[in-house]
Amino acid sequence: MQRKLAVQQITEGVIWKQLLIFFFPILLGTFFQQMYNTVDTIIVGRFVGTQALAAVGSTSAMINMINGFFIGLSSGAAVVLSQSFGANDRKGVNDALHTGVALSLILGILVMVIGLTASPMLLRLIKTPDNCMEGAAIYARIYFSGAVASMIYNMGAGILRAMGDSKRPMIFLIITCIVNIFADLLCVVVLKMGVAGAAAATVASQIISAVLVLAVLLRLPEDIRFHFREIRMKFGLLKKILLIGIPAGLQFITFDLSNLLIQSGINSFGDVTIAAWTSYSKTDAISWMISGAFGVSITTFVAQNFGAQKYSRIRQSVWVCMAMSVSLMVVTSSLLLWLRSPILSIYTTDPEVISVGAQVMMWIVPFNILFMPVEVFAGTMRGTGYSVMPTVITCVCVCLFRVVWVTVLVSRWHTLQMLALAYPLSWVLAATVFFIAYFRGTWLRKRIAVCGMDPE
Repeated sequence: MQRKLAVQQITEGVIWKQLLIFFFPILLGTFFQQMYNTVDTIIVGRFVGTQALAAVGSTSAMINMINGFFIGLSSGAAVVLSQSFGANDRKGVNDALHTGVALSLILGILVMVIGLTASPMLLRLIKTPDNCMEGAAIYARIYFSGAVASMIYNMGAGILRAMGDSKRPMIFLIITCIVNIFADLLCVVVLKMGVAGAAAATVASQIISAVLVLAVLLRLPEDIRFHFREIRMKFGLLKKILLIGIPAGLQFITFDLSNLLIQSGINSFGDVTIAAWTSYSKTDAISWMISGAFGVSITTFVAQNFGAQKYSRIRQSVWVCMAMSVSLMVVTSSLLLWLRSPILSIYTTDPEVISVGAQVMMWIVPFNILFMPVEVFAGTMRGTGYSVMPTVITCVCVCLFRVVWVTVLVSRWHTLQMLALAYPLSWVLAATVFFIAYFRGTWLRKRIAVCGMDPE
């Protein structure tokens, strides 16, 4: 019998323990990754001012849109590698590793070029206020100059997680987050570089994270080790990666396009509201770290077990993951609402900004639980390589719904509360459709047939 790959597998053991062992490092890693921009926000808001805080905040949706598409595109490599890993296919793992790194280099260059050239145009399209435009453009251009490093880190971290190693990516993010904090303080507080200093500190941290993840890939077991001389595209494998990654990338971009439209609506209320929404989004980021960590966990868990042809284990994991994610989100949302004003005051000392941010939280945070079925069901389907259906459901029920809501209703009843309602209503619609699609069950049988695997 062929020896199993010498990295942690998640095709055996108690499901909830395996998911949690995988979940917590991803959550902590996501927390520290989010801290890059959060630290920028806190330091800029406190040491530069509300206008600078609004400038940084007004770039968030645009940055997430561009990065999200290419990170979603590269996620196909992690799914393909994870399935090969679960099937104990060494050559498949090695080919996916080198093709994935090659893809990340190409994507990083594309993101950098798009960000450097198109940022001012995109900022104007989302109605960034004139008094924020200069700072927002400076922040975005410096941020995107580090896109290659960011893509290499995200691809490398995704590859390690696909092998069951979620601890080292977390450790790297802790290290680079600490570096980012000191670099922010140096550039913004000491050197008085403003938003440019905050962006430069983030880029320096991203470069360090890329170096660290490459160092680990260079030290993997010989049969799956990364070698610079072997970076190349395996076009048959690339096709499989893109068939999974393109729908995921399109979901990211349509999701963020709808958020860009919402950001445009937020910008129309002025810099106080922009700063308030920015502070709210940073405060509520912990909720989306939790949902995202469960999404990554279930995707990798399902991918390895799909490769190992353990279909009943996949079905069990869905409900285990759902129960854990819903329970944790209830606790998290309750704490955020209870402590909303003290937490918001971390980002700004402006009482008007804190007041508006607290109102927004009351309109959205109680309903965060509704997004959990979307994350779990979509992650499960993508883990089997079935990427089109979750993309279509999310694009229509979340993105298209929000576009219609903002353009039709918010334009008529121009209030912040009406704008905020787009979030919980879109989650209800998407969750309902995902429940129907999952319980029909045909998606899993189709994936088994397409992959030529043994049916149950």
